[in-house]
Amino acid sequence: MATVNKMHNEIPRRLFVTGTDTGIGKTMVSAILMAGLDGRYWKPVQSGLEEMTDTEWIREMTGLGDDHFYPETYRLKLALSPHASAAAENISIDLKAFQLPETDQHLVVEGAGGVMVPLNDHHFMLDLMKKLDIPVLLVTRSELGTINHTLLSLEQLRRHGIDVFGVVMNGPGNPGNQEAIERYGNTQVLAEIEPLSKINPQTLMKAFWDYFSNS
Repeated sequence: MATVNKMHNEIPRRLFVTGTDTGIGKTMVSAILMAGLDGRYWKPVQSGLEEMTDTEWIREMTGLGDDHFYPETYRLKLALSPHASAAAENISIDLKAFQLPETDQHLVVEGAGGVMVPLNDHHFMLDLMKKLDIPVLLVTRSELGTINHTLLSLEQLRRHGIDVFGVVMNGPGNPGNQEAIERYGNTQVLAEIEPLSKINPQTLMKAFWDYFSNS
């Protein structure tokens, strides 16, 4: 089982979790971080309200209280890209509406979709990252195709001066892909997280110490 080279107290106090795609495991990684750090969580844009939201899912899986969660700035009904879901409700997402919550605790901010998901006619998720100005953790899959998607995302983040904390790979272990991402992406793969058989506060805490600590 892979572990990371970053110790608990070296994880940034503010961290933006983004991904190379939707459904890539950002929320799972966020839940693991929340469980291990006893942190605070903020999902700036939530698209899709018919099923459990990411905030609700993390709250249920971690067992953390309501005081660990900040309300979304935008709650959009349809499970679409934020720009499309907002347009369906005649809403225009305004970058000025986003304000980073103030807290003395670790703060995990989870984006929607990938780096270049549109928020409106002019701005992308990338622009929200630039506005918030906190380190970014890039979540990607471990399987075939990940090298291209990961390197493109890393290039775009760095091109815009965003501090990349590292990469987390989700899925079956793949040392070859890990080595290629680290080599060609000039980054560190902090963890390769294999699927959890059960998801609850105990397994999430164990995953944190397995993957995000040297202890």
